[in-house]
Amino acid sequence: MSADIKHIRANPALYRQTCEQKKVKLDIDKLLALDEQIRPLRLEIENLQAERNRVAHDMRGASPEQRQTLREQGTKIKGSLEEKNTDFKNLKDKLDRLLLSVPLVPRADVPSGESDSDNVEVRKWGEPPKFNFKIRDHVELGKRADLLDLKRGVKLAGRRSYVLRGFFAQLEDALLQFAYRKLLAKGFEPFSVPVLVKEGALIGSGHFPLSKEQTYLLEKDELSLVGTSEVPLVAYHQNEILDKKTLPRRYMARSSCFRREAGTYGKDTHGLFRVHQFQKVEQLVISLADEQDSERLHAELLANSEEILQELGLPYRVVYVCRGDLGLGQYRKHDIETWMPSRNSYSETHSCSTLLDFQARRLNIRYRDSDRKNRFCYTLNNTAIATPRILIPLIECNQTADGQIKVPECLHPYL
Repeated sequence: MSADIKHIRANPALYRQTCEQKKVKLDIDKLLALDEQIRPLRLEIENLQAERNRVAHDMRGASPEQRQTLREQGTKIKGSLEEKNTDFKNLKDKLDRLLLSVPLVPRADVPSGESDSDNVEVRKWGEPPKFNFKIRDHVELGKRADLLDLKRGVKLAGRRSYVLRGFFAQLEDALLQFAYRKLLAKGFEPFSVPVLVKEGALIGSGHFPLSKEQTYLLEKDELSLVGTSEVPLVAYHQNEILDKKTLPRRYMARSSCFRREAGTYGKDTHGLFRVHQFQKVEQLVISLADEQDSERLHAELLANSEEILQELGLPYRVVYVCRGDLGLGQYRKHDIETWMPSRNSYSETHSCSTLLDFQARRLNIRYRDSDRKNRFCYTLNNTAIATPRILIPLIECNQTADGQIKVPECLHPYL
C-alpha cells in the first residue's frame, strides 16, 4: 500500500499544493479520476461474484432443465467477471503507480522555500578556526603526503572516484568505528545488511520511482546498489506486524553506499565532497504512530549526530529544511552543515528525517494497538557519520602550518 487514497480524496487541494512545493510532477486530478473509475467497477465485480455464488448454490437443488439455464447464466457471469477484472486490474495498476509518487504533506511549521538556500538556521556550535598561515585544502594535504590519490581513483572507476591510503584510510576507519561505538553505547542494535537489494525495498523506502536515476541498477540480476543502509534496515520488517511492546526499535548499520549523482556533473566536483561510493553509519528508528513520540525521537537522533561532531571538535550549524528541499516522504528534516575551510562555508554532512507512516505504509509494517487494531508504524533516520565527506572538515580544520593533521582525542583509541 502506498499513499492513503481516502486522505487524498478528502484533501485534493492540499496534495496539489504539496506537489508544487516539493516539485513533484504529479496530476492529482488524474489520480482522483482513476479512483472514481475504480470504485464503481469494484462494486460491479462484487455484485457479479455474489450472483455467481447464488447460481452455484441454486445448482445443487436444481432440476436438469433448470441446470441448463443456470449453466448459461454462470457462463455469462464468468465472461463478465473476466472482462471486469481485466479492466479493474489495468486501472488499479495505473492508480498504484501514481500513488507511489504522492508526496507526504510536510509538518505545518516547515518553512517555505525553493532550495537549500532557503533553509532556516536553528543553531550553531563552535567557532570556525582562524589560521595565521595560508591554508591548504584536503586535496592538497592528501596529495602532499601521498594519502589521497584521485588520479588513480579515476583510472580505476571513472570520475568522482578516489583512493585513500595509509593514514587517511586509517582515519576514515577510526571515524566509522567511533560513531559505531557511540550508537552501540546508546542502545542501538547493530546490523550488517545487504547493499544489493530487490526493487521492492527501494520502492518501500521511497527511493523508487522518483529517485531511480540516482541508483546503480544491475538489471540482469534484478538488483540495485543502495545509496544508504536505511533502505535494507527499514525494509527488513516488510509485511510484518511488530509487537507494540518492542517499539521504538533503534537500528544501526555500517555499510558502503553508492550514488550515481545524476544531474550533478559540474557541481561540487572538487575532491571528496560529492563521490559515487562512500561509507556511512546510519541510525534508523521504527516507532509507534504517535507524533509527540516521533518528535522526541527526531530530537534524539539529531542530538546523537551533534554529540559526535562536538567530540570531534568540528564547528557546525543545524538548519530546518524548507519545503522545496524536502524529499518525497519527508515530513520534516534537519540538516547538519559542518564548517569546511576550503569552501569557506558550512556544508551538509548529516540529514535527520521524520517520515511518519510514509515508508511503513508502502512496506506494510504495522503493530497491533491496545484496541486490537493494526496501525502503520512511523520511521525516522539520520546519518551518524558519512565518509569521505566528513574527512574534509576534519582534515582542513585540524591542519598545521607544516601540513600535519592534529587528530581529535576521541579518535586516538581507534588509530
